[in-house]
Amino acid sequence: MTAALVVNSGSSSFKYQLIELEGERTLASGLVERIGESTGAWKHTNALTGESSSNDSTPVADHAAGFQAMIDAFAKVGPSFDEHPPAVVGHRVVHGGTTFDRATVVTDEVERQIEELNSLAPLHNPANLEGIRAAKQVFSDVPQVAVFDTAFHQTMPPHAYMYAIPADLAAKYAIRRYGMHGTSHKYVSEQAAEFLGRPLAELKTIVLHLGNGASAAAIDGGRSIETSMGLTPLEGLVMGTRSGDLDPAVLIHLHREAGLSFDELDTMLNKESGLLGLTGNGDMRDVQDAALHGDDVAEAALAVYRHRIRRYVGAYTAQLGGLDAVVFTAGVGENNALLRRRVLAGLEHLGIEIDADRNELASREARLISTDTSRVAVLVIPTNEELEIARQSAAVASLG
Repeated sequence: MTAALVVNSGSSSFKYQLIELEGERTLASGLVERIGESTGAWKHTNALTGESSSNDSTPVADHAAGFQAMIDAFAKVGPSFDEHPPAVVGHRVVHGGTTFDRATVVTDEVERQIEELNSLAPLHNPANLEGIRAAKQVFSDVPQVAVFDTAFHQTMPPHAYMYAIPADLAAKYAIRRYGMHGTSHKYVSEQAAEFLGRPLAELKTIVLHLGNGASAAAIDGGRSIETSMGLTPLEGLVMGTRSGDLDPAVLIHLHREAGLSFDELDTMLNKESGLLGLTGNGDMRDVQDAALHGDDVAEAALAVYRHRIRRYVGAYTAQLGGLDAVVFTAGVGENNALLRRRVLAGLEHLGIEIDADRNELASREARLISTDTSRVAVLVIPTNEELEIARQSAAVASLG
């Protein structure tokens, strides 16, 4: 059986899944964290047997040592790499700029190009590269494939990705809208077409990827024509700790009047804003629970959160020139029935009608939550970025 090892590498941790390509089932998954600290940690689960093992005391010096810990975990808990050797290793890479519009086999030149894009994703791309280089040491004879979060959105037309700033500055510093979560948006939009039994090329779809990070995408015939995140993951929807859309003059004002440095502003916008900034808590579950118990601050924050999503739904319906489906995905989108209902309430004029009972049904499966008479299908589809990375990696490596 042919398998793909999918790696999502961060600065001090990485997650992985071993996925059988023929049956598209997960064989094993795990997490190595606290890399470079005095006490590393890893957890590994054999999905075939349900057996798990963890260790939270052995130092993990670097990503190469982390990969060795992963190899040891497969040997200890299984399944064996002898029975399920990875035929390809697929890596999540956050930013591909305009250089990469599809998954790409990693070569020395590709590594160099990814490194050149570090300035566009300084918290992510360097860590992604660490994972690639560590994997190459361990799996030297296995093709490595980079799958870029930004690639799916490279189909956006210029009027959607250009910022209205001096053209020479934009060109010199690669300033434009790139979008993120592309792997998820691609997977979910294709699953929506399959669920509805309609050709992807015919569908006008809005995907709402709502997690701690959140983005919306307008997808016309399987092609992204607009998305809410921009140069970085900061633009767009209100998120757990990110502000989303903001008048840039706010930053100038805070710099001048409050004396905040650019580093402090960056930290504020990315780590201290969003639901956390509005309520003191960045977890949607806690904020919603507080609102249900009469917390006016929490309810006001949720109103801001919902308003931003509704604004994008309206705008993207106009951009698409019609709408066939709205899809909720990711942790919040998949599991928060109350939020889904309140986000789409009163949008009957757009052809959107929610079925209350269907919406409340808890399930891990793709499901329809709109009424039978709704002109627009409303779906909840669990995302599976790891499977999408495995699929794209296998295709690029010509594994079937």
